[in-house]
Amino acid sequence: MSLEMQHDCPECGSEQTFWRSASTNLHLGEKTKWRCSECDFGLVRIDGDIDSASA
Repeated sequence: MSLEMQHDCPECGSEQTFWRSASTNLHLGEKTKWRCSECDFGLVRIDGDIDSASA
């Protein structure tokens, strides 16, 4: 998996580069934590399907 991804940041209001800050395996799949490189906003994705930024 990549160490960076492009994603819409709700704090910055535009698409930003997010850096993977942590990951672990759960019964639901791989949980990854991402941080915005501009404002340090954090989001969590589980197996690429569940995204805390859209919650």
